[in-house]
Amino acid sequence: MSANSVRFDFAGAQVLVTGGSNGIGLGIATAFADSGALVTITGTRSSAGEYDHDLSSFDYVQCAMSDRTQLTSLANNFSQLDVLVNNAGQVMPRGGNEYDPDVFDEALQVNVSAAFRLSRLLHGALKKSSLTGGASIINVASLSSFFAVEFVPGYGAAKAAVVQMTKTLAVHYTRSNIRVNAVAPGVIESNMTAPMLAIESMANAQLTRIPQGRIGSPDDIAPAVLFLASSQASYITGQTLLIDGGFSVLG
Repeated sequence: MSANSVRFDFAGAQVLVTGGSNGIGLGIATAFADSGALVTITGTRSSAGEYDHDLSSFDYVQCAMSDRTQLTSLANNFSQLDVLVNNAGQVMPRGGNEYDPDVFDEALQVNVSAAFRLSRLLHGALKKSSLTGGASIINVASLSSFFAVEFVPGYGAAKAAVVQMTKTLAVHYTRSNIRVNAVAPGVIESNMTAPMLAIESMANAQLTRIPQGRIGSPDDIAPAVLFLASSQASYITGQTLLIDGGFSVLG
């Protein structure tokens, strides 16, 4: 480990990462597991074995964020929880056009309503956390929380709502010793961004806008999430941390 590296210790902590089967969620889940946490992840496939990569380090639960019954069943797995990472999200659900009001509604359900519902369903379990600094909810927002992305009006509206929800839940949950924060990733290599980054002109347009001159990776997001859930961040709540290589600095 280099001199300026940080290692977090979440030994024995119970962590739930929604959408932890791929991309940013998998990066976050792996970082928590590497720090000693007992990590549960969700995905849309019926079993962990259906994925091309190894998910054996985690407990896996199939859960569609649009299914209230499955969300309730997921929450019922936990009598105590230390960290909830509301990461699961989707653009253009089922390949639909988000300018269709029904698809717009589904985008809101998947990207913000499910996170709110889980945060409420798991409130009692989070209250029982014995972590120093209390339990944490970490919501995953987006640069689209702050910038217009024309082709995904539902996703953008939902991610903007995630930022506001983070502030409100932080105030409401502080009396339960639960902190609520969010991270807003920039352009990160993932299944969601792969179609865009595969088009050279679109990838170059993004790179030109990013002062650091590179596309981010899930490994750029995970350490910030662990920090926000750690005791070192015990006086931080209601905040959204942008992790974007400087993209947002340019206005």
